[in-house]
Amino acid sequence: MAAAGLLISDFIISFMWVWSGVLIKIFVYKFLELGNEPSGEVIKCVLSIINMFFFAYLGKITKGGAYNPLTVLAGAISGDFRRFLFDVGARIPSQVIGSIIGVRLIIDTFPEIGLGPRLNIDIHRGALTEGFLTFAIVTISLGLARKIPGSFIMKTWISSVSKLTLHILGSDLTGGCMNPASVMGWAYARGDHITKEHILVYWLAPIEATLLAVWIFRLVVRPTKEEKENVKSKSE
Repeated sequence: MAAAGLLISDFIISFMWVWSGVLIKIFVYKFLELGNEPSGEVIKCVLSIINMFFFAYLGKITKGGAYNPLTVLAGAISGDFRRFLFDVGARIPSQVIGSIIGVRLIIDTFPEIGLGPRLNIDIHRGALTEGFLTFAIVTISLGLARKIPGSFIMKTWISSVSKLTLHILGSDLTGGCMNPASVMGWAYARGDHITKEHILVYWLAPIEATLLAVWIFRLVVRPTKEEKENVKSKSE
């Protein structure tokens, strides 16, 4: 029952995530008419951070619901094989389906909104860019999840500002997505979801970067006493 609830949460949150980004742009560019103004970018950044706080809270109240497959993958690698199969075989597809349906409804409702992020550089530099951005945000997320001193608000603030900064750095190159499910939604709508560029840049590179980040983090950061006790209790 808990597993089914988590799948539903992933689907709904992923659906809401693709909509939230579009609604922020519509509010700033059309409603406020600040498309070419510096103040418009500032307002968009503020709303984006508030939006990430909201989704972090949703993840908390749903006990793990997420919109990003990389978040799920990082956790799956750290868990047992049964959890890995569930996360990769069920949760990630649920996020992808939620994103695809969300984007489809966005295009039907706001056909003028465009068709999402695109690769603006060659495929190899695009893969390196998405890989670097993903490696950075996964490393930051792992550090925050290690129960460093600070409240939920402080951790979410650090995570949100980091994600926004990395997104801005990569926005003109690859879209700065760091979210394969969201990109898949837009790529599916365009019909280029099975191209080499999409698979390599927005799936393989982020997945490899996530695996590398988790491996290096485990290598560099020693497990806490609590984690050691959990491992020991599972082995007994």
